[in-house]
Amino acid sequence: MDLKISDMIAMQLALWEKHKHEWSPMDAEHARSFMLFMFEEIGEAIAIIKKKGEAQIMNDGKVREEFVTELADVMMYYINTVQCFGISADEFSEAYVKKHDKNMGRDYAKENREFLASDI
Repeated sequence: MDLKISDMIAMQLALWEKHKHEWSPMDAEHARSFMLFMFEEIGEAIAIIKKKGEAQIMNDGKVREEFVTELADVMMYYINTVQCFGISADEFSEAYVKKHDKNMGRDYAKENREFLASDI
């Protein structure tokens, strides 16, 4: 299975519709809350890396499932944030491709050297 961004948006909207009376509104004013929950889920994924290590994530099915589940939680809250700002799948996809194209032309080693040499 390979979900599209539009599928993830639709799924999260359906979940929110089911719980909208208990959850924060899906609007820009509440995007911060969804992002904070996303950061909490990132922390849970990091905790698995710290406690179990990369080798167990790669080789232990149960640990891997827990780790992937936490990453899925991260994506769910990320998609909620996208929804809060009314960003469409097309708008996000266009920005992603544009940023990817820009990054493909970047010289990261040069940028790092210049940053290290700067007065910042």
